[in-house]
Amino acid sequence: MPEPGKKPVSAFSKKPRSVEVAAGSNAVFEAETERAGVKVRWQRGGSDISASDKYGLEAEGTRYTLTVRDTGSTDQGSYAVIAGSSKVKFDLKVIEKEKVEQTPAPALPPTEAPGAPGALAPAPELEGSSPSPKGSSSASVGAPDDPIGLFVERPQDGEVTTGGSITFSARVTGASLLKPPIVKWFKGKWVDLSSKVGQHLQLHDSYDRASKVYLFELHITDAQATFAGGYRCEVSTKDKFDSCNFNLTVHEAVGPGDLDLRSAFRRTSMAGGGRRISDSHEDAGTLDFSSLLKKRQVSDSFRTPRDAKLEAPAEEDVWEILRQASPSEYERIAFQHGVTDLRGMLKRLKGIRRDEKKSTAFQRKLEPAYQVSKGHKIRLAVELADPDADVKWLKNGQEIQMSGSKYIFESIGNKRTLTISQCSLADDAAYQCIVGSEKCSTELFVKEPPVLITRPLEDQMVMVGQRVEFECEVSEEGAQVKWLKDGVELTREETFKYRFKKDGHKHHLIINEATLEDAGHYALRTSGGQALAELIVQEKKLEVYQSIADLTVGAKDQAVFKCEVSDENVRGVWLKNGKELVPDSRIKVSHIGRVHKLTIDDVTPADEADYSFVPEGFACNLSAKLHFMEVKIDFVPRQEPPKIHLDCPGRVLDTIIVVAGNKLRLDVPISGDPAPTVIWQKSITQGNKVPAQPASDAPEDPGASEEWVFDKKLLYETEGRVRVETTKDRSVFTVEGAEKEDEGVYIVTVKNPVGEDQVNLTVKVIDVPDAPAAPKISNVGEDSCTVQWEPPAYDGGQPVLGYILERKKKKSYRWMRLNFDLLRELTHEAQRMIEGVVYEMRVYAVNAIGMSRPSPASQPFMPIGPPSEPTHLAVEDVSDTTVSLKWRPPERVGAGGLDGYSVEYCREGCSEWVAALQELTECTSLLVKDLPTGARLLFRVQAHNVAGSGPPVTTKEPVTVQEILQRPRLQLPRHLRQTIQRKVGEPVNLLIPFQGKPRPQVIWTKEGQPLAGEDVSIRNSPTDTILFIRAARRTHSGTYQLTVSIENMEDKATLELQVIEKPSPPLDIRVTDAWGFNVALEWKPPLDDGNTEIWGYTVQKADKKTLEWFTVLEHYHRTHCVVSELIVGNGYYFRVFSHNVVGLSDTAATTKEPVFIPKPGIKYQAPSYKASDFSEAPRFTRPLVNRSVIAGYNAVLCCAVRGSPKPKISWFKNGLDLGKDARFRMFCKQGVLTLEIRKPCPFDGGVYVCKATNLQGEAQCECRLEVRASSPPHSPLSRTVPGAQITEDTEPNSCTGGYNAKNTDKKTQHKLLKDSQ
Repeated sequence: MPEPGKKPVSAFSKKPRSVEVAAGSNAVFEAETERAGVKVRWQRGGSDISASDKYGLEAEGTRYTLTVRDTGSTDQGSYAVIAGSSKVKFDLKVIEKEKVEQTPAPALPPTEAPGAPGALAPAPELEGSSPSPKGSSSASVGAPDDPIGLFVERPQDGEVTTGGSITFSARVTGASLLKPPIVKWFKGKWVDLSSKVGQHLQLHDSYDRASKVYLFELHITDAQATFAGGYRCEVSTKDKFDSCNFNLTVHEAVGPGDLDLRSAFRRTSMAGGGRRISDSHEDAGTLDFSSLLKKRQVSDSFRTPRDAKLEAPAEEDVWEILRQASPSEYERIAFQHGVTDLRGMLKRLKGIRRDEKKSTAFQRKLEPAYQVSKGHKIRLAVELADPDADVKWLKNGQEIQMSGSKYIFESIGNKRTLTISQCSLADDAAYQCIVGSEKCSTELFVKEPPVLITRPLEDQMVMVGQRVEFECEVSEEGAQVKWLKDGVELTREETFKYRFKKDGHKHHLIINEATLEDAGHYALRTSGGQALAELIVQEKKLEVYQSIADLTVGAKDQAVFKCEVSDENVRGVWLKNGKELVPDSRIKVSHIGRVHKLTIDDVTPADEADYSFVPEGFACNLSAKLHFMEVKIDFVPRQEPPKIHLDCPGRVLDTIIVVAGNKLRLDVPISGDPAPTVIWQKSITQGNKVPAQPASDAPEDPGASEEWVFDKKLLYETEGRVRVETTKDRSVFTVEGAEKEDEGVYIVTVKNPVGEDQVNLTVKVIDVPDAPAAPKISNVGEDSCTVQWEPPAYDGGQPVLGYILERKKKKSYRWMRLNFDLLRELTHEAQRMIEGVVYEMRVYAVNAIGMSRPSPASQPFMPIGPPSEPTHLAVEDVSDTTVSLKWRPPERVGAGGLDGYSVEYCREGCSEWVAALQELTECTSLLVKDLPTGARLLFRVQAHNVAGSGPPVTTKEPVTVQEILQRPRLQLPRHLRQTIQRKVGEPVNLLIPFQGKPRPQVIWTKEGQPLAGEDVSIRNSPTDTILFIRAARRTHSGTYQLTVSIENMEDKATLELQVIEKPSPPLDIRVTDAWGFNVALEWKPPLDDGNTEIWGYTVQKADKKTLEWFTVLEHYHRTHCVVSELIVGNGYYFRVFSHNVVGLSDTAATTKEPVFIPKPGIKYQAPSYKASDFSEAPRFTRPLVNRSVIAGYNAVLCCAVRGSPKPKISWFKNGLDLGKDARFRMFCKQGVLTLEIRKPCPFDGGVYVCKATNLQGEAQCECRLEVRASSPPHSPLSRTVPGAQITEDTEPNSCTGGYNAKNTDKKTQHKLLKDSQ
C-alpha cells in the first residue's frame, strides 16, 4: 500500500508505444522498468501472452521486449504490459500491403521510422503517479489523404488513477480550411468545459505548418472520482461540423489486494486547516469503527490542498453564489459569470420575497430564480390544483403571445410548461404565471459564456515617440474586456493618452507617442482569462554600422563615400569642409534604406577636402578625407624601362581594405617605351583563421600569425567578376562584389625589352562576423537568468565591438531586443521576465562592418522562483520525546508549484540543523519523534519546488521537550447531554473528546457494572474515546458512565441511551354500539410500546364488498372513538394501528365480524312556513374603531352592517367620496364591510365615514385614522385589533404584489358576519 500523503510511483521508466506496421512484417514493443527483477506480464484482450511461434518474449536486465511475428489483420487490437501495480495499454494496427503501396507514408521525424516503437503517442497508463499520456490510442504526425469528417485523429477512451493526470487529444485537418476550426469540449450533454478552465483543467491548441494539422488537447490534472463519465468533442468550420464521444474512467488509488484491514478502520488525527496527518508508525492514529459503515473511499491524506477547491464540472448557480456572497463581491461575480445588467439584477433580487402562504391554485410554483447560458433553452414549469384552469404567462408584466418557435406552451395534465428557445440577453427578465386571481413569479438570468483569448498579446520594444499598438483576439465578437497596466485598470478617463479600439473579435490598445513612463506589463482581461505582454521603451540612439572611410583617387576617377546607420528613416546632410554640399550633375547624394552614399564623378584637385555626414536629430558626425592622387609623367627618352608610378616608399604599399560586397578597383599608372606588358598575379597563401575577440586598443603583434606562400595564380581575364584592363599608360584590376577569397597579395609586374618593375599590393576583405553558437542559459530565477555564449568562429577581419541579445516567447514569432548598448562581455543577466512563461534567447555579434546573422536559439527555459517561507508555524503539542508542529502553506508558491516541505531542528545555541525527515512531506503538520527529553530545541520549516528551497520560518522561542501535566477533562458534545435515541438495528457510534496529560485512563460502565459482551466495542485514543455498537438492541438501553482519570484526578460523564422500535398492535378491539350512520369502537393499549411513548392511533375502515381500507382518524390519542358518515345498507370492517416516534405498528387490531348499517323506515313530511316581513333599516352591528397605522404598509378598516333589502354602502374621508379613488379598495361580503388603504402616507390620516342606505332608512359610523412613520426594517410589526381589523403586514403577498382580503383572520370575519346577521 503506498504511503499516505504520497502518490504511487510508476514501475516503468520507458513505456511501449502504439505502432502501425504493414501486413506480414514484425511488430516490436519495448518497455523498461525502474529496477531489475520485476515480474512483467504481456497481455492481449485481458489474457496473458506466452512465448510461442507467434509471440517472442525477451528480458534483459530492466529491458523487456514483445515481438509479434508475421502480423496479420487478426493481430491488430489492444495490448497491455503489467509490472506490479502499473499497467500500460498500447495498440497494434496492421495495414494491408495494397494500402501501403497506394497511400504515401506521413512524414516522420528523422529519429523515428515507420513501424518502430515510439512512432505513436503512448496509451493511458493505469497509474496515478506519472502524467498520463494523451487519451488517443493511435496518432499520426501527418494528415491522411482521406480523413473521416474533419477529424484526423479522434480522442479515445481513457483511464486514470485518482490524483493522476490525463490528456485527450484531437487532430483536425487544416489543408482545406481558410480559417482555424472552432473546437468545443463538453462533459455530459451540456456542460461546456471552456467555462471550467483553471488549475485542474486546461485547454491547449497548436498548428503544425509542415503537415497542416491542428492539434487540440484537453488536459486534466489531479483527477477525482467525480471527473468520470462521458465527454464530447465538437469541431466546426464555416460549412462543416463533426463530433466525437469518449469516456473517462477514474480508478481508486488503492487496489483491493493492497487494502489493509486496520488502515480501513484507522482515523487519522486532525491538523490545522482541515488536513489529516498519517504516519507509518503504529501509534500514529486510532481505529475508527465508523468507517465500517461507509463505503471505502480514498483517505483525505492522499489529497493535496488544492483538491478542496475542485468541484464536479457542473453548472454553477449564480443565484446561490450572489445570495451567499457579500455585496462587495457582486461586481466581481457578475463580471466573472457574464452578467451585464448588474443594477437591474440586484433590483429584482431585492424585490423577490418567499411565498409562505399555501396556494390554492398551485401545487408546485416556479422557483425563485432560474439560470441559463446564452443560446440554450430553458423550461419554466408549474403544477396546478385544477387541471382545467387557464394559465397566462407574463414577461416584465406583458403577456407572452405565441409567435414562431421562440416560446412553446405545453399543457400535460395539471402541468403547464413555458419553453424559451435560443435564450439571449433580451430574455433576462421577470416572468409570472397567472391562474385566476393568483400568480407566482420568478427571475430568469441569462449567463453569457466565458470570453476566451484565441490569440494573445505580443511583447513589443519601441523607441521614445514611436506608435505602439497591442492587438488581441477573443472568442466572442464585441465582448467586454478590461485593459490593465501593471495590474491597474486603464479607464476611459485616460483616453487622451490611450486609445481603445474594437474590430469584431479583435481588441486594440493604441499609444500614439510612447514615453519612458509607458514601459511595463500590459494585460487584457476577459471573463475567461487574460493575456499578458511587456512593453519596453528605449531612448532614441543611433548606431553606426559602417562609417565613411578616407579615399585616395586619381584624376577623372569616381569617389564614393558610404555609411550605414541603424535607422533607415534617418535623414542627413553631407558637408564639405563644414559647408553643406549641394548636389549637381557631377556630385550625387543617395539614401537607400540604412545606407547613405555621396558619389563624386570625374574627381578634380578641387574635390580634395574633408567630407562629413551629419544625421538629422542626432548629435553625431561621420567624417573622412578625400586625397587626390596626382600622377606625374616625366619625359623619358625612348627605350625607357617600364615603371609603375605609385606613391609607395620602399615599394611596399599600405594594405588596401575593402568591405565584402563592395567593388574593388586597383588603378595602376605605368610608363615605358616600348609599351610594357602588364602581368597580374595573386599569391595563394594558407594561414590560421583568427577567432573573434572583443575590440582592444593594444597593438597587434605582426608575428602573431604566420602565412606561407604556396603558389601564384595568374590573372588575365578581361571580363567577368574579376578582370584586368590594360591601356598604354595604366592597368586597372577590378573585382565586382568583393569576397573573402579575394583577400591576399596581388603582384603587378610590368616588362619590356629594357627592363621590368614590380609592386606588391595587399588587399584585405572585411565582413560582418560569423553567427555565434547557440547561447547557454544558467542560474534561472523567478524573473531573471544568466546567458552565456562563445565568440564567433570568424570575426570578419575586424575586432568584435560587442554583442546584441534578443529573446522571445516560445510560441511567438516576435524577437525583442534586450540591449541597445553593445555588450562587451560574453555573459549577461537578463531580467524582467514573466514567471511561468517559456522563453528562448539568441545573440548577434557586431564589428565595425555591421551585425552578424543571429545565432541559433537557445534551449527553451522557464523562469521559476522558489516559494516564499511557510506561515503561522506553531507548536501544537509536546511530550517527553515528541513535538507536534503545524504550519500553513506559503503565501507565494509561483509557477513551479510546491513539491513539499522539509523540517529541521537544532539545539539552542547550536548552529547545526538536523533533518527531522529524510524526504519532503506534502502535509502541513508533522510529529517529530525520538527527541531527547528535556532538550531545548529550535525548529524551522522550508518549502521546496523545482527552483529550489525557499527561505525558512523558525519558531520564535526554543521548545522544551517535556510533557506538561494537564488535568483530565471530558468535552461532552451538546447532542449527547440529552437522551440518545437509536432505532433497533441502527449502529451506535458515540465519540467523546477529552483532554489530559499524560494520557488519561478511560473506563466505561453501564448501570455501575463494567461493559461486557462482544457486541459493544470501546476504542480509545490520546484525545477521544468511542463507544461503538454495530446493531443496537433493546437490551442496550440504559445509563452509561464514562470516567477519565490521571493519578488521583478524574472527570465523569453520564449518557442515557434509549433503543426504540415500532410498537405492537392494540388489543381487544370491539364494537360497543351502532346507531344511525355511526359506529362506536373501543380497544386496549398495546402490550409493547417500543420502549418509547405511544403517540396515538390510526383508525381505518373497509367496505365489505371492496375490502379497500380508508383512513378515518390519524394521531388519535384515546382508546375509543366514533366512526361517522357510514353508508346505510353496507357492512364495514374496522382496524386500528398504534404508532410512536418510529412509526406505525407492523400489524393492526381488526374487528372479526362486519358491522351492518340498517335502513330505517322514515317518511318525509314537508314543513310549513309562515310568511314574514324581513324589511329592516340599516344598522351597524360592529362600528368602526379609531386606529393608528404605520406608513407604507397596507391598512384595512372593517365594520359589520345588517339591513333588508341589502343597503348601498358609501365610504367618505373628511367628507370626500372615496368611490372613484383607485388607492382605496372596498369589499362587501355577507354584511362585512372592508376598506383597504394601499400603502398609506401621513396625508391619508383623518376621519373615515361608512354610510349604509336602503328603502327603510340609512345609518353611518365613523372613526379616526392616524398614520405614523414607518418602523425600522429589522423590527417587523404585525398587529390585528378585534373589531376594526387594521392589519399591518411586513411581508406583502409576493404573488399578488399587495394585500389580499383573504388574509383577514377567519375567526374575526366569522364573528363580524354573525353580528351582522
